[in-house]
Amino acid sequence: MTDHNAPRAEEPILDEEATGIDRPGLHAAAGERPKNEHFGEIIARNIERRSFLLGAAATVPVLMTAKLPGLSNEAQAAETAEDAIEAAAGKKADKLSFTPIQPTQADAIVVPEGYESQVLISWGDPLFEGGPEFAAGKQSAEFQAQQFGFNCDFVGYFPLEDDKSGLLAVNHEYTTGTDMFRDYAPGVKKFQADVEMAAHGGSVIEIKKSGGRWSVVKSEKYNRRITAETEMKITGPAAGHKLMRTSADPKGKTVYGMLNNCSGGKTPWGTWLTCEENFNQYFANAALVENEELKALHARYGVSTGATGRQWEKFYDRFDTVKEPNEANRFGWVVEIDPYDPTFVPKKRTSLGRAKHEAATCILAKDGRVVVYTGDDQQFDYVYKFVSKGKFDETNRKANFDLLDEGVLYVAKFHDDGTGEWLELSMNNPVLAGQFKNDGEILVKTRLAADAVGATAMDRPEDCQPNPVTGRVYLTMTNNSARTTLREDAGEVKANPRVPNPSGHIIEVDEAEGDHASTAFEWRIFLLCGNPEIDLKTKQKQLKPGLDSKATFFAGYADPAALGKVGSPDNIAFDGEGNLWIATDGQPSNADIGNPNDALHVVPTQGPDRGYLRQFLSGPKGCEVCGPEFSDDFKTLFAAIQHPGEGGGFPNTISRWPDDKPYARPAVIAVKNSKGKKIGR
Repeated sequence: MTDHNAPRAEEPILDEEATGIDRPGLHAAAGERPKNEHFGEIIARNIERRSFLLGAAATVPVLMTAKLPGLSNEAQAAETAEDAIEAAAGKKADKLSFTPIQPTQADAIVVPEGYESQVLISWGDPLFEGGPEFAAGKQSAEFQAQQFGFNCDFVGYFPLEDDKSGLLAVNHEYTTGTDMFRDYAPGVKKFQADVEMAAHGGSVIEIKKSGGRWSVVKSEKYNRRITAETEMKITGPAAGHKLMRTSADPKGKTVYGMLNNCSGGKTPWGTWLTCEENFNQYFANAALVENEELKALHARYGVSTGATGRQWEKFYDRFDTVKEPNEANRFGWVVEIDPYDPTFVPKKRTSLGRAKHEAATCILAKDGRVVVYTGDDQQFDYVYKFVSKGKFDETNRKANFDLLDEGVLYVAKFHDDGTGEWLELSMNNPVLAGQFKNDGEILVKTRLAADAVGATAMDRPEDCQPNPVTGRVYLTMTNNSARTTLREDAGEVKANPRVPNPSGHIIEVDEAEGDHASTAFEWRIFLLCGNPEIDLKTKQKQLKPGLDSKATFFAGYADPAALGKVGSPDNIAFDGEGNLWIATDGQPSNADIGNPNDALHVVPTQGPDRGYLRQFLSGPKGCEVCGPEFSDDFKTLFAAIQHPGEGGGFPNTISRWPDDKPYARPAVIAVKNSKGKKIGR
């Protein structure tokens, strides 16, 4: 997800996400690290034929049977045959049937014919009865703490009594003061910093449906605002570690607030996992830290070497690493919250590791243990999963509330033969036992531990989602313009095959024996995003190490003329049939696909339409589409529209969405079929 706070360019408050695409040189700014094998090198090394879009099976003409990266001919043939049998048996009769929309630059939500969208809640809307209404340019911290926050990202739906009521848990990732205030002056006007802090965090809102439309209930029972100053507990092995202690919290077990919460997930027991991503940009002056261990740690996480863009450090010492060297270590975690209980104290679950977390998506292993997948959204960083020690208890919800405090964290290593392994990040790993003192230190320094064991460096790992129908896991790599040369690690090359990679790609993973707790897996490229029309014009017949940046692949779908154009995949979600819904972050900067607005696409993962990608929704100008989420009956699609009118200031010169007024407001929308059908049908 993006954080677009000024200033841009080389200043350390922003990483590669600042423009929706990544920028060369930022990897080095995040600290030196070993040149572990890169996923792209693995893919390109063993590819012999440029037949992605050329071949087709005689029995199933829309599926391609040429050898694909990470999948043997035999395995692919078996998969094709399985899909054909299922299709013939009518198991996929509920096919996507909407008419795809065309890419657009309209300042509006655009959906297919037969669908309609509504704005459910926008920045500044009150959450409580009698709460303050939004007043453009006149926000206060007191008001903002009672209102829906800024730049919404993850959206999680939690049902209540029936399919006509529920809760939405929504992340508020970051603020851009220039879009909130007419006279933004970071480091000068404290009240502006206070409003920004109150606009971060998350919201829980009750919603109900009547006459086919949803509305927000200003509920005292459920509604809640969580901000950058909400008290939270630090739990798990890193709780109390010396690297987590500050002058305000000498025990290292209590922290205030969560920052830059991007995507997230939901647990089987109905709690909300919200992920701290680009926390590094909130902490200043890391270059002046005297302790060399801390200085190196902050460098690896890209903590600002000088002043930050928002300059909260001018008013609050905890954001100055010279005054509070450990405070930054208390961010970058996955936070668990019970949306049904507004008194619940949020828990930072350190067992899941410290990174620029994107998603935290859950699935049960065969024996009932909980598995959580997450990505570290930085150029050349890693994919992780956590496996709990305890097992899920479906009979006692509260018995599961501490499951994420004990277990094993792993990082992914991709091999160039289409296999991979999960490497343990604990003192049980002899590679780490000689470099770290305890598990708490490993978790605070998760990136350094992953470097040490030789994890595979990826093209900005974002969402990591298990398909609820097939069990396969899908990993989105948003893009990586800094991948300008082939790396030494062949596994990395094959899994990140394009040099550079402006459009991103998606990887499909099968855990060994279908068990998500396994430490071995097989993988293949599912999508190489971009413009298939441009790729066809190049007429390249051979794949060589380091694919051209314009190369595309859509799971072998054989009719490129029917395919949509997609760039920079970010959040993903699955519907009830296992179709993959892809939200984008960066299409407006991708000339290969015509610089359209960011959007929502869908692609089947099984059957004869596997790989047939189509566009379903387009967001307004300057926005990023986030957090696609379905209601339990799959008749409503929720999505967050983040930073509409990005860069347009206040008043906004780019977008007037959603109020047709001279300012833009982030918002959550709901989309439905006008005939009450499931989304996409």
